[in-house]
Amino acid sequence: MNLHEYQARSLLKQAGIPVPDGEVASTPDQVEAIARQLGVPVVVKAQVHAGGRGKAGGVKLADDPTKAREHGEAILGMAIKGLLVEKVLVVPAAEIASESYLGLILDREQQRPVFMVSAEGGIDIEEVAASTPEKITRLAVDPRYGLLPHQAMSLAFGLYSDFKQVRAAAKIIGQLYDVFMTNGASLVEINPLVTTPSGEVLALDAKMSLDDNILDRRPDLAALRDLSAEDPSEVEARNAGLSFIKLEGNVGCVVNGAGLAMATMDLVKYYGGDPANFLDIGGSSSPEKVINALRIITRDPAVKAILFNIFGGITRTDDVANGIVVATRELQVSLPIVIRLTGTNETEAIRILDGAGMTALSDMDQAVERVVQLAQEAA
Repeated sequence: MNLHEYQARSLLKQAGIPVPDGEVASTPDQVEAIARQLGVPVVVKAQVHAGGRGKAGGVKLADDPTKAREHGEAILGMAIKGLLVEKVLVVPAAEIASESYLGLILDREQQRPVFMVSAEGGIDIEEVAASTPEKITRLAVDPRYGLLPHQAMSLAFGLYSDFKQVRAAAKIIGQLYDVFMTNGASLVEINPLVTTPSGEVLALDAKMSLDDNILDRRPDLAALRDLSAEDPSEVEARNAGLSFIKLEGNVGCVVNGAGLAMATMDLVKYYGGDPANFLDIGGSSSPEKVINALRIITRDPAVKAILFNIFGGITRTDDVANGIVVATRELQVSLPIVIRLTGTNETEAIRILDGAGMTALSDMDQAVERVVQLAQEAA
């Protein structure tokens, strides 16, 4: 789950990280009022889950409240990478002497959090990594011991030479690690981490992504989810107990189990197709889940053919078969459907499908090759 900048800044501030004050506005009048309250100059920043806000015109400097209002009018309602701006963050403009990058990401290959710091801040870290990777310092943290003081100091020395600033940065690095671990984050970034002419070290921007698995334990974090910034089909799927991610292809996939779903998408690509989605209906699938899955997939106009790939371990294939029959009748599905079923109650599942005039294959390659062919013919 991605957080807006103002939400991430709040979590950082709660941990003691020096973050300038700021207020959120949803109307131009509010923007002007906040600018008067904070004092000018201020920066008006679009709040959307997308990078490149500045390049898109979503970050503007205002030297008086009236100008702040004008920027608010221009930014509110604009679209950035297809996302509508409904809120802006108004913050005091800071005098900047230097900009650095400070980030912490969960490296699943190393199975531990990894710090990335660079004295080249204020720009996309991807650009730095591609053109001058030697300017990025990385440190993997062993979660059994946490971030040790000497590690934080070592990272800070990679950013500053002034010892006062090194100590301030080391403290922020330790606090950032606490924010990351306490809130079940998969990514936390401060870009830029700045120094001011007076020598202060401040976090001017914040980006944060949370692992969805923590949300059941942290309703306070779950309440920060912005459903308007998410794909409606993904929201509907989550409410129906389905794991769903929309992709750009034309082969709709309904699969049980994340591993099989990934293998199915790989096989679709192998046979020259493009998956339209990742969709895992789970290990114990009721007919209702199948109906919800098919409803979501058939709503996507890009889908030209649908593949059911079900391996019945815990999942009862007859439950899935019943769901397919009911869903196709209820939703009046006109798209071609290829079904591959094998496993628990397979004989009963085949009987159910036969009774509805449907055929189930047992060979996965054969089913995937067939659905890719049908999607290409319908394209």
